[in-house]
Amino acid sequence: MKNPVPQAASLLLEKLMLLVHIRTLPAGSGGETPPPAPGYYDTSCFKRGDLLEVPRTLFIHFGIYLGENRVAHLMPDILPAITGDRRQIQQVVTNKRLILGVIARTASVRVDTVEDFAYGGSILVNHMDRLFEAQVLGSEEAPRRAEKLVGTTAYSLLWNNCEHFVTYCRYGAPVSFQTDKFCETVKMIIRDQRSVLASVLVGLASIVCLGLAPSTTLPTIFIPFFLWMAG
Repeated sequence: MKNPVPQAASLLLEKLMLLVHIRTLPAGSGGETPPPAPGYYDTSCFKRGDLLEVPRTLFIHFGIYLGENRVAHLMPDILPAITGDRRQIQQVVTNKRLILGVIARTASVRVDTVEDFAYGGSILVNHMDRLFEAQVLGSEEAPRRAEKLVGTTAYSLLWNNCEHFVTYCRYGAPVSFQTDKFCETVKMIIRDQRSVLASVLVGLASIVCLGLAPSTTLPTIFIPFFLWMAG
């Protein structure tokens, strides 16, 4: 029988990381928030091949600047799996399309304007370069790789997301630091809860095997247990 803990942890990761792309709607809004008008962002400081970051609710969205107000980025999207109409697919991805794309594990590397890519968020430029000091590829290699990958692709929140796409294009290695950090945090929480549960079981065993006084031992044992359950 398979251990259900890794499966449950993976499911938890998938659901929580769904927030990576979801855009917040204003109060009372019945539909999608329209992106800023063209010219909202000053693109004069961007260079072809730059790695752009947009902080969102819990995570960061990434893209590669192609020049002329165009950004290549990987987005989960259900439409490429059900239609070949490029005009429909090229429209700004809504939350409904995004969520269905995550569920179906379908995405596309698409080219959008800076406004559509950032969707009102602030933009950081080449902020990840500090982590890859000697691995930045040539100025043309990153956009060339991004343009070559434009189109439908498989998607995974944990193993093939927008960060994997940009790190492959700009640094030659598909990695996702935010995914790794999130996984380590969840693993740490699971380990902590297991250690507390183990201490409870050891305490109970000591009562049975060593004949310790229940009146003094049980409260000491169950305090961490109740704290674990409350957490």
